[in-house]
Amino acid sequence: MSRVAVIGAGVVGLSCAFHLHADGHDVTVFDPDPDGDKCSWGNAGGIAVTDVVPAAVPGVLWRVPGWLFDPLGPLALRPAQAPRMLPWLWHFARAGRPAQVQRIAAAMAALLGRVYDDLCPMLAALGIPGELRRTGALTVYRSTAALRDEAAEWALKRRHGIACQDIGGAEARALEPALGPGIAAGVVTPAWSIVGDPKAVWAALLAHLRRHRVPVLAQAVQALGSAGRVRLAAGEEIGFDRIVLAAGAWSARLAATAGDRVLLQSERGYNTTIPDPGVSLSRQVIFAERKFVATPLRIGLRIGGAVEFAGLTAPPNYARARALARLAADYLPGLTTAGGTQWMGNRPATPDTLPVLGQSPRRPDIVHAFGHGHLGLTLSATTGRVVSDLIAGRPTPDLAPFSAGRFG
Repeated sequence: MSRVAVIGAGVVGLSCAFHLHADGHDVTVFDPDPDGDKCSWGNAGGIAVTDVVPAAVPGVLWRVPGWLFDPLGPLALRPAQAPRMLPWLWHFARAGRPAQVQRIAAAMAALLGRVYDDLCPMLAALGIPGELRRTGALTVYRSTAALRDEAAEWALKRRHGIACQDIGGAEARALEPALGPGIAAGVVTPAWSIVGDPKAVWAALLAHLRRHRVPVLAQAVQALGSAGRVRLAAGEEIGFDRIVLAAGAWSARLAATAGDRVLLQSERGYNTTIPDPGVSLSRQVIFAERKFVATPLRIGLRIGGAVEFAGLTAPPNYARARALARLAADYLPGLTTAGGTQWMGNRPATPDTLPVLGQSPRRPDIVHAFGHGHLGLTLSATTGRVVSDLIAGRPTPDLAPFSAGRFG
């Protein structure tokens, strides 16, 4: 049995702790505010097993200026953050080369292909198997030209065995009658799922660990010391056999203290959750041109999306969350937006969309488990399983594409 420190109490960190504890390790979780707001609470609730295509698809950079100048657009960049993002953006552009897109998609498909094998047993062990709803998802387009523009991305998904069914606008409205008449086409992805409430999954993990007397300490880790030591805010150092770094968007700074240079940005996401929306959806609906989603959660309709690069400390701009609700009303004519709750979270985004997962190339005592971007909930159980297998010396998938060493 090893003594293992897990840094981070989001859904990924807690999933790592869950699997490591199940393996018999002596686990301690560190987080400056373990009960506080997490990205795990406010995500869109999708189990996005079909999301194998990286964000940096060919041609996406040409769309960026239009998005930036659109006040309701899917992307915002605060001027103060722009200079800090140059290395990240350079790698983002490289990830959009056709050969790189193929490589990244293959790596993501291998990881996402095992999600249900890992997630379903974890939810059952937590006593919440009913949180998972195997509903599929519907991506809708307002023009057939927009669907044609993304034909290469859908073809790439199909090459990796993902079922994608093209339908017309009338068929899309038959599936989801709340949609307005402006829908021209859609794509159904049956493998997609949603959870009833993302926060409930996180809360069940935390309760399980505490019930099994796994220490979850309200302590900020300031640095990764030598030979398995973590340095806390007060200067105290505690030794462990292994360290799992799962601190989400805050992970790059800690990885740097161990000599690992990782390109990670906070890709801030916004949403509005409406408890009484006046419309009903049966699955997650993805609005392709505007890059946002609507998810029917147990707690209401969550309208989420938007990407803002502003760093970790800038105050939220909740006007972006309200803008998403207004956009949704264009697609869902009966939507009532009153009473919605706005939220912002810091997604940990790498330029190539791949998470940072596996042993540190410089430190055999450190295992990285962060950088999941939009797929933290989706890949939480799989990440936990991979981390526990790695520490136990059991076979793992090929982790080379996810290594921190890929950033140089």
